[in-house]
Amino acid sequence: MKFSFMTFSCPELTLDQVLSMAKEFGYDGIEPRISASHQHGVEFDTTVDQRREIRQKSDDHGIAIACVATSCRYADPANREEMIADTHRAIDLTADIGSSRIRFFGGQLGEGVNREKGVELVATALAQVADHAADREVFLCMETHDDWCNPSDVADVMRAVNHPNIAVNWDIMHPVRRQFATISESFDILRPWIKHLHIHDGDPDNNLVPIGTGYVDHREAMKCLFSIGYDGYLSGEWIGWSDPYRNHLKRELDTLKKYKVELSQI
Repeated sequence: MKFSFMTFSCPELTLDQVLSMAKEFGYDGIEPRISASHQHGVEFDTTVDQRREIRQKSDDHGIAIACVATSCRYADPANREEMIADTHRAIDLTADIGSSRIRFFGGQLGEGVNREKGVELVATALAQVADHAADREVFLCMETHDDWCNPSDVADVMRAVNHPNIAVNWDIMHPVRRQFATISESFDILRPWIKHLHIHDGDPDNNLVPIGTGYVDHREAMKCLFSIGYDGYLSGEWIGWSDPYRNHLKRELDTLKKYKVELSQI
C-alpha cells in the first residue's frame, strides 16, 4: 500500500517542486491532474523529449507518477467521441511518462439517457480503448464520482466491459457522502476491480477536514485493502482546501501511515 497526492493541493508548483516536496514528506508518488492549468507540465501536448524528461525526473527523485488524472467521461453522447479520442491520447501520455494508471469519470448522464443506456455508453466507449491500454500496459480506472457515486453502477460497467485493463478508482468519500454504500459495502462491490484510490475526509456540510475527524472511515478502507494485499496507491485529493498545502500534505500522510502501522500489527 502506497501513498500519493493529486496536484490540486499545489497547482502552482512545477514538476520539480512537486516531486521534491513529495520526497521530503515521504510520499511514494504524485498524481498530476491534466487539462486543469496546473503548472507541472504533464499535458497532452508535451513533446516526446518532454515526456522523456518527465519520466527521468520521476526516476531521479524516486517518486512515481502514480496516476494521470484526466477529465475523460463517456455518458453523454454529445461529447463521447471527443472523450474517446482524448483517452487514446491519455494512454500514450501515461505510458510515455512511466505511469500505469489513468483516472476517468463515467460523467453526467446525457439528456434523455437513463441508467441502463448510460452503462452501455460508458462500457462501449471503454471497449474501444481497452486494447490500446493493454498494449501500453495502462489501466483505465473509473472513479466513483458524479452520476456514478453508487458503486453498484460502476460494477455494472466493469461487468459489461469485462476487460483486465478496465478498472476502478475507488473514491471512498462519494458513495458514503451520497448514502449509496458504506466503506465496507463499497469495497465488497468493487473489490475485483480496484486499482487506484482517491481519499479525503469531509464534514456534514461537505467541507474538507483532516482525515480522522470527518465521516469517512479511512482506517476501515485501509483494513479492507489489507485483506486483499492491495499494493497500489491511496491518492489524496484535496481540492481548493484553504489549509496550506505544506500543512495538509504532511499531516494527512502522517495519519495514513499511522493507520498502516496499526493495521499491519493486527
